This record gives sequence, C-alpha cells and structure tokens, in this order.
Amino acid sequence: MPDFAWMAWTWQTGLFFAMIASLLLLMTLLAIYRPETERVGILRIPTTRGDRLFISLLGAAFIHLGWLGLVGLDLWWASALSLLYAAFVFRYV
Repeated sequence: MPDFAWMAWTWQTGLFFAMIASLLLLMTLLAIYRPETERVGILRIPTTRGDRLFISLLGAAFIHLGWLGLVGLDLWWASALSLLYAAFVFRYV
C-alpha cells in the first residue's frame, strides 16, 4: 500500500478531486456524444467547452484565494460565487 501521508487527505480533499475527475469525465462524454464547435463570446476569441471549463476553474481558484485573503475562512460564499462565475463563463465567454 502506498504511503499517502504526505498530503492531508480529508473528505473535503477527496471530494475536490472526485469533482474534478467527474468534470473531466463529463466533458469527455459530451465531446463524444455532442461534438463541440468553437464559439466566440465577450472575450472575442474562439473557445470550446474545455477552454471555458479551464477559465472557470482558474477563476474559482482566484475567487477562493481572494476570499481567504480578504474575508476569512468561511468559503461557502466563495463557492457560491464561483458557481455563479462558472455559469457566466459557460454562457457568455
């Protein structure tokens, strides 16, 4: 059995990695069953679903880091804000 003690494996950490894996699986299945086309949004660059997923995950990381630095440890509001940001990115970017 490998030693995973180098990282703090809590249920929150496991949920985070499970969600990322689920998103990647969902994006793969969508690419297989509904081939994507590039779309030009408010950024004026062509983006695919994968590009928008990356932009939303990157934005969520910055939202959470900013929330930690400015507000504190209660990250549920930052998570809600990140979901709204992701909805905006997938709709308009």
